[in-house]
Amino acid sequence: MSEHASRESALPDDETGILAVRDLDAGYGDLQVLSDVALDVRDGEYVTIVGPNGAGKSTVMKSVFGLTTYMGGSITFQDAPIHELPPEEIIHEGIGYVPQNENVFAGLSVRENLEMGAYILDDVPEQRIRSVYERFPILEERATQKAGSLSGGQQQMLAMGRALMLDPDLLMLDEPSAGLAPDLVDEMFDRIDRINDDGTSVLMVEQNAKEALRRCDRGYVLVNGENSYMDDGDALLDDEEVRREFLGG
Repeated sequence: MSEHASRESALPDDETGILAVRDLDAGYGDLQVLSDVALDVRDGEYVTIVGPNGAGKSTVMKSVFGLTTYMGGSITFQDAPIHELPPEEIIHEGIGYVPQNENVFAGLSVRENLEMGAYILDDVPEQRIRSVYERFPILEERATQKAGSLSGGQQQMLAMGRALMLDPDLLMLDEPSAGLAPDLVDEMFDRIDRINDDGTSVLMVEQNAKEALRRCDRGYVLVNGENSYMDDGDALLDDEEVRREFLGG
């Protein structure tokens, strides 16, 4: 291991961010997938989780959003514990989540999908829809089109747009480049960069590990449901052991 990459799994106690995961054990039913996982996201930070298939990366995201079986440890957001809250309450806390699969309502129009993103509000804020259209102009062009008829890239934009309807403090993205044509991957990452540049914290699981680490502020390498490395994205990219074992050399 180089002198740069670290096996420390979390920030020092005086540097915890808006999201702090500590000693998390979680899974599905009786199956434990995560063991003592620790992770932080600072306010305005862009953090990526990478690792081999089956490492538990998506399970971390689902656990933060209340979609797994909690077995121990803690998850706090804005200094409040959320590890025993259901997803419908976690949304109110300021977290948006875009799953990898089935992330749009295929039978509803683009606009109706966006309106569903604000379902917890008494009225759909037109300015929020306008803001999403400004960020993703193709969605305005397709506003009346059924979401299921959109291309894969357009559906991913719609899923992100719907999650942004509540102006979350933290946006969690699970494999946003999965299934996209190679020429669309950079465009998707560019859009995520801009969302983060505008002040939204981002926590992302991504199969394209090298590109994700190149763009993020910090990265975590997860292996067999446990923390393996945590460091700045560039430091992980430069580490010989990390490159050899997890990034294809």
